[in-house]
Amino acid sequence: MNTNDNNWWKKSVVYQIYPRSFMDANGDGIGDLNGIIEKLDYLASLGIDVIWLSPIYDSPNDDNGYDIRDYYSIMKEFGTMAEFDRLLEEAHSRGLKIIMDLVVNHTSDEHEWFKQSRSSKDNPYRDYYIWKPAVSGKAPNNWGSIFSGPAWEYDETTDEYYLHLFSKKQPDLNWENKHLRQDIYKMMRFWLNKGIDGFRMDVINFISKAPGLPDGPTHGGLYGDGSSFFMNGPKIHEYLKEMNEEALAGYNVLTVGEMPGASPEDAILYTDPVNKELNMIFTFEHMDLDSGAGGKWDVKPLHLPDLKANLAKWQTSLNERGWNSLYWNNHDQPRVVSRFGNDTQYRTLSAKMLATCLHMMKGTPYIYQGEEIGMTNVQFSSIQQYKDVETLNMYHEKAVLGVEKETILNSIYIKGRDNARTPMQWDNREHAGFTTGTPWIDVNSRYPDINVQNTLAEDSSIFTHYQQLISLRKTLEIVTNGTFKLLLSDHPSIFAYERIDKSEQLLVLCNFSEEPQQIEDDYVMAAIQKGKLLISNYSSQTKQTLQPYESSVYYHI
Repeated sequence: MNTNDNNWWKKSVVYQIYPRSFMDANGDGIGDLNGIIEKLDYLASLGIDVIWLSPIYDSPNDDNGYDIRDYYSIMKEFGTMAEFDRLLEEAHSRGLKIIMDLVVNHTSDEHEWFKQSRSSKDNPYRDYYIWKPAVSGKAPNNWGSIFSGPAWEYDETTDEYYLHLFSKKQPDLNWENKHLRQDIYKMMRFWLNKGIDGFRMDVINFISKAPGLPDGPTHGGLYGDGSSFFMNGPKIHEYLKEMNEEALAGYNVLTVGEMPGASPEDAILYTDPVNKELNMIFTFEHMDLDSGAGGKWDVKPLHLPDLKANLAKWQTSLNERGWNSLYWNNHDQPRVVSRFGNDTQYRTLSAKMLATCLHMMKGTPYIYQGEEIGMTNVQFSSIQQYKDVETLNMYHEKAVLGVEKETILNSIYIKGRDNARTPMQWDNREHAGFTTGTPWIDVNSRYPDINVQNTLAEDSSIFTHYQQLISLRKTLEIVTNGTFKLLLSDHPSIFAYERIDKSEQLLVLCNFSEEPQQIEDDYVMAAIQKGKLLISNYSSQTKQTLQPYESSVYYHI
């Protein structure tokens, strides 16, 4: 697969910024656009190509910007449109592209469309949202919200319910309405004409709902699971093709869709260039492998063969058609070094190993802010220190059900979204150099040791390792184009795979444990013996044995 100019994103590495927590330039405790501008040289030095900004639009911040009040304005805490224009100019001058978050499954209930929609049943904007009358005095169906509680909110003004798959302040848009769709495409063209380089599309496969909105199975919970009726719905491909024609055509941009519940078969349809929908999607399957039968908060240990099988499935399924996004972390996921690595004794080694494992695969890698210095999960002692709406709703719902506080907090320590949202750790000054004021959420207490300043002073840092991995992606075509072959699929601790091109091969070896692992496979040993070591997180290798959390990449022709 050739990477011509229209496919520039195939060789790119994306860095996600959560603006609220990245860098505060004015001392109000909230990260902002000027803070991002201050750190562009740092990002350029890492070697990344693209910056993905989590939402920066005007918002009342019920869900930290994913509840948009005005698509055409910048959130006042973050800055002004003039400052955004400067950010875009400064990024482009350094060869960095900017992609925006596109949140069009829902808006804020403070958006003007919704204010009009709820005012009367005959308002022209009524049909921009999903309204239903009560059924037998109750909500229109039994769906639960992804943020806990019911997915319907009664509004007495017109004596009907509106659908909100997330917070009740995030009413779902009605994509059946062609005028709504045209307004969204118009908004997208506004930002594209400013010169942005693409969109990350928030839960974009939720925009088509099944006709009739049937009840979902309850699985013993308080509410029904409606996911099969709103994920990958009947008109999703029709809508995405239309979006491509009406908004994206003519712009050489990156598009990535966040798509919970999408299978590899779905992903092929979404990302096959012939279909003209999206460049790539975010899958969630590998993020659910440490969840038990009770879902996200029912935590179980990761079984490495499950992770290997899942990632291999996606690598091979999308090899000839479509394209993968590669990620361990984002604003919705805990820190990977705490999740799949070891964030104490082997923090640096395991952070490098996890980076190697991901970045040598086929696809476009995404780095989440702080991942490149090995930031860890946080353990706040009180629920009052947490800010995330999903976390707080779950805590109160579980408390009502009688679950012990310590049990709930332990789940939050492992899986809560605020693990990713504590401020970026720049140096060992108060508040980690993030702000001169009081941060909007507490800083991780490990910041005196884990920060950018310390990392950049190290000779062989996590940051340096990421730089080397990014350089390999840019210099070796096989990293972009080679096929993927999983090795040692049943091994409980070693993740091994090959990348294979016409005349070249890469062997990637990763030890996911703190115990040395013997390599007893003749094929793997032969590949090591004839290969040249490209990168490792250890200064010396014992070829028969992988040391704790070792990762090594061998190249041979």
